[in-house]
Amino acid sequence: MLRFPGLVMTAAGLMAASLAHANQNQLDLQQNPDFWATQLGNYQGNRFSQLDQINRDNVKDLRAQWQFSTGVLRGHEGGPLYVGDGRLYIHTPFPNKVFALDLEDEGRIVWSYEPDQDSRVIPVMCCDTVNRGLAYADGRLFLNQADNTVIALDAESGELLWEAENGDHTQGETMTMSPLVVHDKVLVGNSGGEFGVRGHLTAYNVETGEMKWRGYSNGPDDDVLIDPETTTMLGEPIGEADLGVSTWPEGEWERGGGAPWGWVTYDPELDLIYYGSGNPGTWNPEQRTIDGEPADNKWAITVFARDPNTGEVKWVYQKVPFDEWDYDGVNENQLIDVEFEGEQRKGLAIIDRTGFGFLLDRESGELLVAEKFAPETNWADSYDLETGRPNVNEQYSTFRQGVDVNTTDICPTAMGAKNMQPSAYSPETGLLYAGINRICMNYEPFETEYVAGQPYVGATLTMMPAPIREGDMEGRMGSFIAWDPVAGETVWKVDERFAVWSGALATAGDLAFYGTLEGYVKAVDIETGEELWRFKTPSGIIGNVNTFQHEGKQYIGVLSGVGGWAGIGLAAGLEDPEEGLGAVSAFSALKDYTELGGILTVFALPDA
Repeated sequence: MLRFPGLVMTAAGLMAASLAHANQNQLDLQQNPDFWATQLGNYQGNRFSQLDQINRDNVKDLRAQWQFSTGVLRGHEGGPLYVGDGRLYIHTPFPNKVFALDLEDEGRIVWSYEPDQDSRVIPVMCCDTVNRGLAYADGRLFLNQADNTVIALDAESGELLWEAENGDHTQGETMTMSPLVVHDKVLVGNSGGEFGVRGHLTAYNVETGEMKWRGYSNGPDDDVLIDPETTTMLGEPIGEADLGVSTWPEGEWERGGGAPWGWVTYDPELDLIYYGSGNPGTWNPEQRTIDGEPADNKWAITVFARDPNTGEVKWVYQKVPFDEWDYDGVNENQLIDVEFEGEQRKGLAIIDRTGFGFLLDRESGELLVAEKFAPETNWADSYDLETGRPNVNEQYSTFRQGVDVNTTDICPTAMGAKNMQPSAYSPETGLLYAGINRICMNYEPFETEYVAGQPYVGATLTMMPAPIREGDMEGRMGSFIAWDPVAGETVWKVDERFAVWSGALATAGDLAFYGTLEGYVKAVDIETGEELWRFKTPSGIIGNVNTFQHEGKQYIGVLSGVGGWAGIGLAAGLEDPEEGLGAVSAFSALKDYTELGGILTVFALPDA
């Protein structure tokens, strides 16, 4: 049913050990709280640690133990991995260096690897040259290079084991996401929706790099790996065939975006992977209409539940049909078990770019909760839980206002009320913890023409802080929040000067950690949000705060290095307020608080 494109692969030597139990290796690592073996902490994406040596009573004594400079000056996303061998494994943005650092010798470089990449990939990376981190399984590290090359490295030596070509940057296709290893496959997604690429998630064999399956985000069912008779939407079979074609104007699905550049999570019991697809190609909604009327543009901005063995889709949920605001649907899908209306449910929770918090049943795809976590959200008033569709506020519809019309004061911005920065979930409190963006925008669509390898945006944006409400900090552009996914409400919030662009961490020490764009890493009380500790790192933080334990000592590790979409002005030296798709004007003050620099900082409590 599925035909694979040509695969370019070379082998520089293969490990002799069989990787038939790659999934079991990850499960074993995840069940040991000393380790941090995947970027999201576990398959469920919870970013929760059972370690409690560092806790609310002693976190005030937390000290930096050592720092390591990566030598790269763009935005550092993701964070360090620790798998129990006395080493930290870290990565950088382009040129995508990889380092193995000796944890016992203050970050001594055990080995380093730097791929040879075409620098012409840099101009086609939408929002900085970021990378969201390494994956690990059975002695191998996996990296998605910016130039669309997937590689496997020997974790012991740094030797290149294999590489596979996943796309073509001359067509605008790049890679920024962190891979995930499930069974004997490494799962990777592409980037490039702003260049009119066609999104896809692909599985490669971890031992050889051979492509096993590829599922597209749009196009015919055979390409998307959908069976309309068995694949469900909101609990019912889709029924109609090839909606990935018929819900687009003629040919537009071929440049329809939907790139899955965010995160993948996995339920070992259901044996299903979950991820979201990105924006639907051009940001000018008029060019995605059918006969002048809105069309759903499936399956952009959609949650996919797939079988990791075959790629076949079990269920889909499209969060924003006919997206008019660039609300990518790539946010992490938190897998949590909850009690909902007196019944135990296998939940899937999302603190989403749209400004709404969602709770779905991850087995059936049924929508249970959809409520605003960013109160200024105004593009839609609410969601219809029966149809799963948003009730759009026509005042902020960029399609209804029209091409070449500047629709003003839309909240949130195209950056989303939360971008890729992953949330944390504590099973002890039942709450999600996340850094969010409190920013609105003016959005003016215009007619654009598709040229392969050139931007296919079709909109001009400006951004500004969201209106201040009672209890808000004056001048704030972000917050760190605790969100109840069942009640659909914010329990507490901490306002910040800039958008909070780092990944959150929750621990059994009754703490939540996050970083700020000024460069502070902070610890707050998990129940109240009270700040208990802060430390200023050398550059703004868009990376994730991770924790691990070695020889009985708990550590906190975080990459700082300002950049990403929020810091693109600093990272790329941009000055025009409209550059960076509007981010340069919104974050113009950031230069007063931080500068570029890629640094790993490792913290611990003082020895007794």
